[in-house]
Amino acid sequence: MATARDVAIIVLALESIIIGVLLVFLIFQIQGLIRLLREEMRPILDSVHETASTVRGTTAFVSDTVVSPVMRIAGLVSALRRIIDVLTRRKGK
Repeated sequence: MATARDVAIIVLALESIIIGVLLVFLIFQIQGLIRLLREEMRPILDSVHETASTVRGTTAFVSDTVVSPVMRIAGLVSALRRIIDVLTRRKGK
């Protein structure tokens, strides 16, 4: 019985040592992953910032070159319709 107990203690001790070594290895791997993520996130964030700036510039360009002229034309058409409505009512009276 004592021999079985001694063997069980030795097996548990070896198992604990193996688990400890694996935990240390796991900690080093997690540190490497964290370092990699920190190094990779900066370029990604810079790229996202650059893309947002480009979208902002494109939006301003489209607004200046498309939306503003269309709004002016729509305003002129509306004013022209109103003028025609006013002139046609006066002629009818």
